[in-house]
Amino acid sequence: MFAEQEWNDGPEGPARALPGSRGAPEGPGRPGPAAGRRRRRRRPGGDGETPRRRPGDGVRRRSGQRPDTDRAGERPSTEPAAPAAAEPARRLSRRQRRKRRREEQEEQQLPAGPAAPAAAPLGRAAALRARMEERLLAARFRYINQQLYTSSSREAAQLFRDDPEAFEIYHRGFTQQVGRWPENPVQRIVRVLRRRPASLVVADFGCGDCKLAKSIKNKVPLADQTVDVAVFCLALMGTNLQEILEEANRVLKPGGTLLVAEVASRFEDMRAFMSAMAQLGFKSVSKDLSSAFFHLLEFSKAGSPRGRPAPGLRLRPCLYKRR
Repeated sequence: MFAEQEWNDGPEGPARALPGSRGAPEGPGRPGPAAGRRRRRRRPGGDGETPRRRPGDGVRRRSGQRPDTDRAGERPSTEPAAPAAAEPARRLSRRQRRKRRREEQEEQQLPAGPAAPAAAPLGRAAALRARMEERLLAARFRYINQQLYTSSSREAAQLFRDDPEAFEIYHRGFTQQVGRWPENPVQRIVRVLRRRPASLVVADFGCGDCKLAKSIKNKVPLADQTVDVAVFCLALMGTNLQEILEEANRVLKPGGTLLVAEVASRFEDMRAFMSAMAQLGFKSVSKDLSSAFFHLLEFSKAGSPRGRPAPGLRLRPCLYKRR
């Protein structure tokens, strides 16, 4: 009827076992349940309890690999890990899509072959060098051209004697400039002369690249009163215009023809200019002012110059803005 008493011979004396305690008496020196001994932790699964599952047991991880153990106490699985799921493609913005299409088009336009990338920089360098040379040429032409308009004919001749390369540079630049004009006035003079006898002697003052001499069959000597036609095509450039036109009067035969083609904007006062030409011994024959770019004037030699200044003989110089 009564539970059997159990005794402990420990140093603290006999201790009485609690009713309903399980197990044999504790060994010497070890306190029993009554002395504050902690209960043993029960293992999962004992006494019919359901074992607690650890995080990740029996569930595949997000990376696709199995956990170390599927269940408590089981060995790791030797099955190969499942391949990781491919991440969804990142959606491109509209700007990125345009950039990608542009890059693909550029790749398609590149020439095939390994030498293409090396050839492209060389082409760009050559084009850049050509543009720089063209700009330098244009700058030198503008400088020389302005010097010719603001100096006398003697100073212009001295300029070309001191710098022979300037003559070629000037005419190269002039040829490029003429190529951009709507009309070259020398062609109009060529048409006028071709309607006249080929026996006429023509003097081309300021002949430049001798385009006129190459286009007609006439000869060009410069002795006194030996010339039938004197031509100034964009050649009235110096500051000593009166001296230049007096030289034309000298070589012309009486009744000879003087043809002047000049930029329209250079004429300050056409009436004053025509009056000055009459003072130099030239009679007006015709004026072609139909072009907005150039004026073509025709005179005939009526006599010798009167020997006094002609103040109305003024033409504006062609000046350039600083760049």
